[in-house]
Amino acid sequence: MLIGILQTGEAPDGLRDRTGDYPALFERLLAGHGFTFRTWRVMDMEFPEGPEAADGWLITGSRFGAYEDHPFIHPLEAFIRAVHDAGRPMVGICFGHQIIAQALGGTVEKFGGGWSIGPQDYDFEGRKVTLNAWHQDQVTSLPEGARRVGSSPFCQNAALAYGDTIWTVQAHPEFKDEFVQGLIDTRGKGSVPEAQLAAAQERLGTPLSDLTVAAEIAAFFTQARAAA
Repeated sequence: MLIGILQTGEAPDGLRDRTGDYPALFERLLAGHGFTFRTWRVMDMEFPEGPEAADGWLITGSRFGAYEDHPFIHPLEAFIRAVHDAGRPMVGICFGHQIIAQALGGTVEKFGGGWSIGPQDYDFEGRKVTLNAWHQDQVTSLPEGARRVGSSPFCQNAALAYGDTIWTVQAHPEFKDEFVQGLIDTRGKGSVPEAQLAAAQERLGTPLSDLTVAAEIAAFFTQARAAA
């Protein structure tokens, strides 16, 4: 099964040299599930010809805001709607979670409560899931047809499902602690309050649910669906 990765941002230079860029993080996360991958750098206006170019789609995180005026935002929203109409499976992570909601009629805003950094606990329909987070923006109103499947006291709309073809999460199952520490060092200082960065560092080492979520994403991609 070919997974098309729509890359919407880049890891910081020094960190990227150590860990690889966002597509590499997802390829490692989903390794062992029989997938092949191809990346389109949509933030550089490199787009697939259409939804049929891959069997499933994954939209990465980004330091950009979904509501910001960048050249790739509107074409990406149009592509998301085309994938949705075609019934191809699509997964969105952080910015991907947000841009999918926005493209389908929801609202994304800079959250007044500030940042969510490092290991966070979520309620996924009665099940505790712990994942690393790095965001200030949130989905604040849901599109028609979206169903909340994950939440926390800080992030009400932490994971969403749209029928059986789209699944999105605000947190980062692809981020290991090393990567979060790298973000703290390269992007956090001067942007995120020091006390919040320190609290996030204290929680690094908390057992994560990343492999469990990876298996669930893989099962989501491969599950049987009715023809669109």
